[in-house]
Amino acid sequence: MKDKKALSVAMILAAATGWGLIGVFSRPLDARGLSPIQITFTRSLITAALMGLFLLIKDRSLLKVRLSDFWMFLGSGLLSIVFFNVCYFLTIERTTLAAASVLLYTAPCFVMLMSAAFFKEKITAQKIIALVPAFAGCALASGFTGGQIGIFALMTGLGSGLGYALYSIFGKAALRKYSQYTIIFYTFAVASLGLLPFSGLPHIASVIAGGGAPAALGLGVFSTFLPFVLYTGGLANIDAGKASVLAFAEPMVATVAGILIFHESLTIKNAAGIILIFAAIVLLNTNVGTRK
Repeated sequence: MKDKKALSVAMILAAATGWGLIGVFSRPLDARGLSPIQITFTRSLITAALMGLFLLIKDRSLLKVRLSDFWMFLGSGLLSIVFFNVCYFLTIERTTLAAASVLLYTAPCFVMLMSAAFFKEKITAQKIIALVPAFAGCALASGFTGGQIGIFALMTGLGSGLGYALYSIFGKAALRKYSQYTIIFYTFAVASLGLLPFSGLPHIASVIAGGGAPAALGLGVFSTFLPFVLYTGGLANIDAGKASVLAFAEPMVATVAGILIFHESLTIKNAAGIILIFAAIVLLNTNVGTRK
């Protein structure tokens, strides 16, 4: 059990690393004229297609789900992936990217509360203590220094955090009956269908054909497909609340990627934020194999 939990921690951190690299692939697509909704649709469609092809080759029986269980995939696809992206993009339009990022990472608070309600997971002192430096580190790493946020941006920002949190909840519930691969396929298939009316598919196709294919594949494979496989698999042997705090590694990786790849400046606040997030991860995984 100790080895399984340690592996789950490694899987969650690897997933957060992949998510932290989203900007590396999304910025070239943005520069080519794709909107945030179109980028979300592209990554969802590629992920669904890759997972569908994988299941057709590996085990077609994993494509079978009960109609009575489809609510879990509607939840993970529409209420989580689509809802959190729409809320996040609305927040970005009305406030700074840093503020939107900090509001998004209220997700672990929602996960802890919902996990306690639905899965009877304990809200331990270790989780709460780790959450404080993790959230503070996120604020510092993102460059958020406070300031006035409008009520609409606040609501959509909190909505993005809630939607982000719901993947852990629906994913944890679905893992009781289905493979992580089945969950990911139906989650992103539902998300793709939900975004299709707003996707502007011909424009996406022209951008990909015109040289955007490497960035689109990188976004779909390295920042969506693989991270969700790892994160969903990691949820099998770890509390959803703990997993959500570990995912704070994402803004830390995003900050480092911005510095190394896009030559963004490293400020004292950025460095302090990275250290705090790293400290929270270490704190959360002290005595990983012990009883919570």
